[in-house]
Amino acid sequence: MARGLIFDCDGVLVDSEPLAVAELEALLHGLGVPIDSARIYDEFLGRSILTIVEAARDHGVDMAPALPGFSQALFRRFRRDLRPVEGMPQALAGIAGPRAVASSSAPDRLALSLALTGLAPVFGPHVYSAALVEHGKPAPDLFLLAADRLGMAPGDCVVIEDSPAGLRAARAAGMRAIGFLGGSHAGAAHLAQRLAAESPDALIDHAADLPKTLAGLR
Repeated sequence: MARGLIFDCDGVLVDSEPLAVAELEALLHGLGVPIDSARIYDEFLGRSILTIVEAARDHGVDMAPALPGFSQALFRRFRRDLRPVEGMPQALAGIAGPRAVASSSAPDRLALSLALTGLAPVFGPHVYSAALVEHGKPAPDLFLLAADRLGMAPGDCVVIEDSPAGLRAARAAGMRAIGFLGGSHAGAAHLAQRLAAESPDALIDHAADLPKTLAGLR
């Protein structure tokens, strides 16, 4: 039986997390919000920008007016520096089945990321942003939407994720999940320990491990 494969984007398909964290840290410091990169990785990995806006508001700072400038700076950096996660294009070429992207990123950032890295044709129309659902990760809404659009039952889907929030969302959706440590941010974000604590069905270090790991899932 074919399985639906649902991929997070940032840190799984594209190696964007260090770029985004650096830009976000600069923005927050410019606004006087005392949040460093370690806390960004710890608290906000896999979450939408709205979550970060709410955290800044807790410090009495309204980030909303600065968001357009942040997006412009981030997109400039992406155009200059963004690459696919090492080995991921080859891994995607080696697996079959319906597939989708389900990401906390905004639709324009998602489209740019996949276009710049050449991965957009791999997923076609099946690219879904948390902007499409009421509740983002760790709620299951986004993964359930992706499964529905793929025409797959949740139990027949496997999620590939690099964040604790994403693994929790997969579990809440009734899907199997693979924790992914292949992004260049894995060390800085302490992902090995944090993802293992979520007890995914598998935990892999490199994109090259994905085809055989999927084949071994029952």
